[in-house]
Amino acid sequence: MSADVVIRGGTVIDGTGSPGQVADVAVTDGRISEIGMGLSGSRVLDATGQVVTPGFIDIHTHYDAQVFWDPSLTPSSFHGVTTVVAGNCGFSIAPVQPDGVALLGRTLQHVEDMSFDTLSVGVPWDEFQTFPQYLDAVARRGTALNFSCYVGHTAVRMYVMGDDAYERAATPDEIARMQSVVAEAMAGGAIGFASSASPTHNGDSGRPVPSRVADLQELRALLQPLRHGTRGVVALLPGGVISHDEVFELQREIGRPFTWTALLTVRDYPYHEKVMADHDAAWADGIEVWPQVSCRPLVFQMNLLEPFTLNMRPMFAALMGKSREERLAAYRDPSWREKALAEAAGAGGAIPVNWANISVASSGVHPELADRPVVALAEERGCSPLDVVLDISLDDDLGTRFWSVLANNDDEGIAWLLPRDNVLLGLADSGAHVSQLCDACFSTDLLGNWVRGRGVMPLERAIHKLTGEPAQVYGLADRGTVTVGKAADLCVFDPETIAPGPLRRVYDFPANGERLTADAPIGVTHTLVNGVPIRVDGASSDEGLAARPGEVLRR
Repeated sequence: MSADVVIRGGTVIDGTGSPGQVADVAVTDGRISEIGMGLSGSRVLDATGQVVTPGFIDIHTHYDAQVFWDPSLTPSSFHGVTTVVAGNCGFSIAPVQPDGVALLGRTLQHVEDMSFDTLSVGVPWDEFQTFPQYLDAVARRGTALNFSCYVGHTAVRMYVMGDDAYERAATPDEIARMQSVVAEAMAGGAIGFASSASPTHNGDSGRPVPSRVADLQELRALLQPLRHGTRGVVALLPGGVISHDEVFELQREIGRPFTWTALLTVRDYPYHEKVMADHDAAWADGIEVWPQVSCRPLVFQMNLLEPFTLNMRPMFAALMGKSREERLAAYRDPSWREKALAEAAGAGGAIPVNWANISVASSGVHPELADRPVVALAEERGCSPLDVVLDISLDDDLGTRFWSVLANNDDEGIAWLLPRDNVLLGLADSGAHVSQLCDACFSTDLLGNWVRGRGVMPLERAIHKLTGEPAQVYGLADRGTVTVGKAADLCVFDPETIAPGPLRRVYDFPANGERLTADAPIGVTHTLVNGVPIRVDGASSDEGLAARPGEVLRR
């Protein structure tokens, strides 16, 4: 019997880590129906000289809101990704009370660089309050990629406590109510529970996000619905009140896989080696905690309207949520500058700014300064690097953008981490910080720059880490390998040319929202989601994307 689609003549790398074999792959009724030679189908996709793999899984996205106005989940769908996990860092957009939408929107605006106006008009806020209702709303509209989502600690806290979630500890009654909300979300299909204690996460009015206000006792209580269950992953950002040793103990108690964001390298500071030694020892003791690692340097392109990388300092944090005019007045004020410069040097316990990692990205009024380090400009002008950043920005009505390298800038350390056991490929942050970075192209970057270019691991190993490994951790038993009977999530690419392509800035979100995107990958030939081709011969298929073949994965 003829299949619906046959991918012909490629080398099948099945996601298990096994060596590739030349074979055709037949797809019938959305599933892999046969693997072999000489297969026939109603539609043939040529894979000669290329590899056929499972679709890639992006475990660290923030597509919670974007899924409503961009069901194609771009640019992930351009890069061979077929399944995403949203709700990371505790920032799901459900549950939410009707009178809490504005507070949630302001939180996401500051902590994840999501436009408040875009969120206001792009999300059907009147269609859901609870987490299961949110998944129902996504399913009604459909999505091109398979979609799963954590229930987020910050969202749960605001749902139960309102604005007090930002201000105080929860009462025992509130903790019990939050625990019930988490249990409802898990029963309704959440992929797990996510929280953050990271000092980088400040939300409404520059306040620490609600999950940072919670203590370890509250976190432990909210994890009880997952305890020793058969499903659910816990995703954390340790720091603040949560140490790595406490994460190990929590995992032992809860009994579900834990992952945390993110194990990044810092040049000339090999702390990642000690972290991995501690985690390998924990694994040997039966503790399943997966650090997430990234192949992309953590580089933000920020401006002083929303300077994410400076907002950890109190003087900048106090401006979060202020108007443009109030920001301009502060930046011009010599006394404000004096205090901000002292903080930038580490006064009062603030995190010092490494000005050597900041350079001009673009400026409308000073285009000649592009790619110039602010330290060099400060030397030329006889002032501080902070004065350079402020003065150029004021000349440009705050339109100047700056490159800011935060971490993951040690190539040798990255190459050491990527192929290791007991780590997951993560921190793409797809859908977040959209005007500041675009790392949704992590899969093509890994395969092109790190596997082909640097030889950090065999191709079969890389495919396993993009597919079979995360599918196993997240319980996606129907995906992650090219196996007869499984869902036909497949990617075909040219291993000799695959690359992420360039980034560009576009204004295609609701309310003229802007973002960086990577919409021209190289070497990604075909992508199928549940058997439907959404990319064919190196270009997106309008017909396939319009069919929205993805599933809401309620695990």
